[in-house]
Amino acid sequence: MYPALAIAEAATTQRPDTKLHFVGSPGGMERGLVRQAGLDFDRYDEVQAGPVHGVGPLRMVVSAAKLAVGTLQAFGLMVRSRPDVILLTGGWSSLPVAVVGWILRVPILIYLPDIEPGLTIKVLSPFARQVAVTVNDSQAFFPAGKTVVTGYPLRRAFQEATRENGRMHFGLDPMRKTLLVFGGSLGSRAVNHALLDILPELLADAVQVIHVTGTRTWDEVEQRKNALGNPPGYLAFPYLHDDMSLALAAADLVVSRAGASVLGELPQFGLPSILIPLAYFWRYQQRNADWLAQRGAAVHLAENDMAQGLLPVIRDILGNQERLRNMQAAAQSLAQPDGALNVAQALAQLAEGG
Repeated sequence: MYPALAIAEAATTQRPDTKLHFVGSPGGMERGLVRQAGLDFDRYDEVQAGPVHGVGPLRMVVSAAKLAVGTLQAFGLMVRSRPDVILLTGGWSSLPVAVVGWILRVPILIYLPDIEPGLTIKVLSPFARQVAVTVNDSQAFFPAGKTVVTGYPLRRAFQEATRENGRMHFGLDPMRKTLLVFGGSLGSRAVNHALLDILPELLADAVQVIHVTGTRTWDEVEQRKNALGNPPGYLAFPYLHDDMSLALAAADLVVSRAGASVLGELPQFGLPSILIPLAYFWRYQQRNADWLAQRGAAVHLAENDMAQGLLPVIRDILGNQERLRNMQAAAQSLAQPDGALNVAQALAQLAEGG
């Protein structure tokens, strides 16, 4: 969602006469995020869809029926709006749109945020004329000549946030190191527990902590926070939207999962990181973590090693100024601040027949 909104923001900045039409999934989180984005969407619609991989036979039949309905819905939307170009960023709701766009010969561009494409992107890619990728390594997964390397699309807030503004916003002590911990919008129970287990030691080390717990796990984190007496230097939030850019700008070190955003947001702020990919999930998070770790910008810590390894690694990085500076420089060297503009320009070229 966030790369899509960043690209839409860049497209309307580049060409103010651009009309935006968003197609999401019923009951999904898209509608709320589109509303929060503050962009002038001409239309917002939803189409039925469902997963057809990794599900039981009954769920597959239901998903197939939803996809058939969604394709009819997408056809009606497309005939009415007559788009010049289609941007897809994944999700099963993209499939009906891709099929209809291909039938109507509307040029399609896919943006791949991760290093390696997941199943949805693999299914969608035959319908697309071009695939925009975050880094060069992703080109190996697609036919020669089909990809364009753009960088990760960042919203304007991430390009404008400063360290000083971040510290002021959260009331941080500039004389203390700041650790930012998050595990995605819903949150990671494993990451949250690992942090709370070592929180007293971190605070004793004069480390201040911004903890984005995720909405799903907020209640239990709040209970543990209260049990610790709401310690000073520990700031916990269920979710940060626009404030997330300021949290990243203020931080010295990040502990997080290894979703696609780490490839764009952490380099943008020159942020060293300890990345903990999901242990039992599609390997894209493992590849994202490895990509940054191999370039000296991150430490890849296995989830099973968190209990024993997290505190020593945090202390080793924050307590070693040379290592911290080297990781900062490595992260900064990977920054591609024009990702959103690059994808928007690729879309404009396709729309114009390029």
